[in-house]
Amino acid sequence: MPYDITLIPGDGTGPEIVAATRRAIEATGIAIRWDVVDIGLPAMEKLGEPFPKASLDSVRKNRVALKGPLTTELGTGMRSVNVALRKEFDLYANLRPAKTYRGVNAPLGDLDLVVVRENIEDLYSGIEFDVGTKEAADIRDAIVKAGGARIREDAAIAIKYISDFGSRRIVKFAFDYARANKRRKVTAVHKSNIMKFADGLFLKVAGEVAKDYPEIEFEDRIVDNMCMQLVQKPDLYDVLVLPNLYGDIVSDLCAGLVGGLGVAPGANIGANGIAVFEAIHGSAPRYAGQNKVNPMALMLTGVLMLRHIGERAAGDALEAAITAVVAEGKDVTYDLKPKRDDPTAVGTKEFADAVIRRLKKQA
Repeated sequence: MPYDITLIPGDGTGPEIVAATRRAIEATGIAIRWDVVDIGLPAMEKLGEPFPKASLDSVRKNRVALKGPLTTELGTGMRSVNVALRKEFDLYANLRPAKTYRGVNAPLGDLDLVVVRENIEDLYSGIEFDVGTKEAADIRDAIVKAGGARIREDAAIAIKYISDFGSRRIVKFAFDYARANKRRKVTAVHKSNIMKFADGLFLKVAGEVAKDYPEIEFEDRIVDNMCMQLVQKPDLYDVLVLPNLYGDIVSDLCAGLVGGLGVAPGANIGANGIAVFEAIHGSAPRYAGQNKVNPMALMLTGVLMLRHIGERAAGDALEAAITAVVAEGKDVTYDLKPKRDDPTAVGTKEFADAVIRRLKKQA
């Protein structure tokens, strides 16, 4: 029986890397019925709304989606489409592995880290109040009455919240992932020395959850120190679990350590069984339609997706094929060459062709 999976091409370079990844996944021999739908700017252009009911219903029905990058305007326009999708399906766990692959220029050598980021709460909850609004004034007054510090009248306000429920389930996800994948240690990352109640709660809950996993080492680090530690001695760390904002920042740092966002996969997983798989990087609209960008991050995301649906052998085969192509260094995009102006660099499609050839050779 084929798997029914929703496919969201995205915008910018999204359709190109999604097409390349789709071909590579299909070359593993796993039968998939793709339900291709639009969300975000492409849906706005075609249907006049960013989240068509039919598209959301497809994700809800199929329970698994592979998504290309979607553009969100900075500081204006709609709130992040990606954040909205996570909230729509309660995709509370953001899984972001950072692994070194031979042939990728990685500044610190051989690494294998996993960032588990809480995906719903914290400053990404979207509770904001604009400058000069009645709502912002009411919040300022409430804070003064509660005995807190005064807030300037020309300030915009964003509220950060961290709950026991949200903290407990993301830390449990991190430990369950560590146990299932035979990882040795989980590190909770926080700023509880300053945010004693919000981050303090996250740290307290993490310690409580850790007691249920005695075979896995547990420790904690303050987030600024964690960033320094990752640059100086990343080999000391394994699985990191973090609140939303820190997780977003630290996962990009980890991606940089292994070669950049172009090699960084991601998955968003919910308690309701729905999972949306996407690369960490953006849509790079200036390169759209040029057959130029590197599809490796989304292909590695496809590896995560195959393993998620129980097709571990196919996922392992796809990762091995990608690894071999990149290690050889011949049929790779410009960003994976020692010099970015290397005339032998290939395009998105040709990278996929090389991975598919390698899959057939491995079979």
